[in-house]
Formats: sequence, C-alpha cells, structure tokens
Amino acid sequence: MLRAMLHPAAAQVKLPRDLAFGARLSHLAAMAFWRNIHPGDAIADFVAVWRSAGRLRWRFLAAAIAVTAALFSLIVRDEHRIEPRPPHIDYITSWHAGRSEAEIRASNARNQQRKEALAAEQARADEELRNIYKAIGRASGMDVDAIEREAKADQAASAAAAAHGAAAIPAPPHP
Repeated sequence: MLRAMLHPAAAQVKLPRDLAFGARLSHLAAMAFWRNIHPGDAIADFVAVWRSAGRLRWRFLAAAIAVTAALFSLIVRDEHRIEPRPPHIDYITSWHAGRSEAEIRASNARNQQRKEALAAEQARADEELRNIYKAIGRASGMDVDAIEREAKADQAASAAAAAHGAAAIPAPPHP
C-alpha cells in the first residue's frame, strides 16, 4: 500500500516475499517515514534482490561501474591551459611623424570646412524633409502652422528648463 502511494508503478511489481521491508509496510503507512527506516533492512533487501538477479548480475555491475567511472572522469578531469599570448597591436599611421605645426593647422582647417559643409547639407535635407511633411499635413487637413508653433514653444520651454537645471516636463498631448 505504501509502495503504491510513493510510486504508482511499484504496486504492479512483484517482489520476493522474503524482503525485509515487506512485513513493515502496514506500519510505514501509519507512522512517520524516518522512524521506520533501518539500515539492516536496506542491506537485507539488497542481498535478496542481488540473489534473485540471475547469472548476468556481475556483468551489469561491471557495466554500471564502468559508466559511472567514465562520467566521473569527464566531470572531474582537470585541464591545464597555457596563458594566452598578449595581443599584437598594429598602429595605424595616417600622418608622417615629422609633421609641422602649420601642416597640422592646415589639416584641421580643411577638416573643419568639410564638417561645416556636411552640416549645411544635412540642414538643407532636414528643411526639405520638413517641407514635405508640412505639405502632407496640409493635404491631410492638419493645421501645420499651429503644430509648428506648439513644437517651438515646447522646445523653448525645454531649453529654459535645461538652462535652469530642472528636468523638462513634457506638455500633455492635445487631442
């Protein structure tokens, strides 16, 4: 009965009647589990099962030991690795080492002009995109001028709040 409660498949297994725990099954169901566990009973049960295992029990024992030893050797195996080599650093040299101060300033001025030209081009592209969106908004029936005034007012409020060190609180959305 206890065997069936602990493991449902155990109720179908026919064990030899000389097992030591067979006589105590009724007591195990009625009393606390650990009070009825006896090492001598466990050893007697093991001996009974070992004797009824048949001729191949030694082969199965050897196979079980071999598999267990193989698994433990994989788990416990110690690996020793060498230290990794330090990375090889290749420096990229874009300028020759003997540049004069005038060459450096001229290079910086050219780079600044290129940067300003790119920024002006980006501003033109942004303005063109803004005009496209305004045309789409007007075609959709929106008041794009009021939306633009609102956006500029929000930006000004955010800039003022940032200048005073306070966090900008966004305006609630308008329906």
